[in-house]
Amino acid sequence: MHDLREEANDDALVDRFARDWRTAGLPEHTLAALAFAEKLTLTPSRMSQDDVEALQGCGYSDEEIHDITQIAAFFNYINRIADALGIPPEDFMESWPREDGRW
Repeated sequence: MHDLREEANDDALVDRFARDWRTAGLPEHTLAALAFAEKLTLTPSRMSQDDVEALQGCGYSDEEIHDITQIAAFFNYINRIADALGIPPEDFMESWPREDGRW
């Protein structure tokens, strides 16, 4: 959360975000983008045109929706590579155990 703290310049908001982004007090359009990214991460086969239209309804342009999709997909991709190869987090990141307790 180091980068987010610098970007947001609001430690309380970052703490709320880390606990639960849904109740952190974020704007509705941001919540919609995060929900889209979460669905793409957890259940990608369930993505549909309705998900895109929900973002359009929040005022996102097609280019912005493309960017949200690319960013979420990239982080999913790179995290899966790191998990598969057992790459530990960078020195500046806090450690997190996998569900099985291994890296």
